[in-house]
Amino acid sequence: MPQPMASPAPEAPFGTSPATGPTPNAGYEAAGMQRLGVILKQLTDIVPMLGAQSEAGQLVLGFLPKLAKLIPAGSVTPAAEQNVMQSAMLKNAQQAQMIQQMRAMQAQQASGQGAPAGPGGPPQAPRIAA
Repeated sequence: MPQPMASPAPEAPFGTSPATGPTPNAGYEAAGMQRLGVILKQLTDIVPMLGAQSEAGQLVLGFLPKLAKLIPAGSVTPAAEQNVMQSAMLKNAQQAQMIQQMRAMQAQQASGQGAPAGPGGPPQAPRIAA
């Protein structure tokens, strides 16, 4: 008795699958490598503070050669360092502002005033035409 032929694998309907796979964003990768270079430089500067014989110093010294393979020497420019630091400061300022807003809301709720009203005041009930 002949064996039945296996049915072909079901195909996705036309237009439902992407023509190409997702590609990484080269700009994000470059920014990440720039940050990694700055971090590598900072880790190098930290070793004398920690002491090369301390447990933390030994750990940092173990990571330095591994990270140095990824970042070419001299690739971290002063401008790159400044960009990374400015980005970190901006992010820190934004987070500090959000924390202040949350604390203010908590203080209002704790004092019994309730949540602050939105830009137009408290919501109004819709009017029904008679």
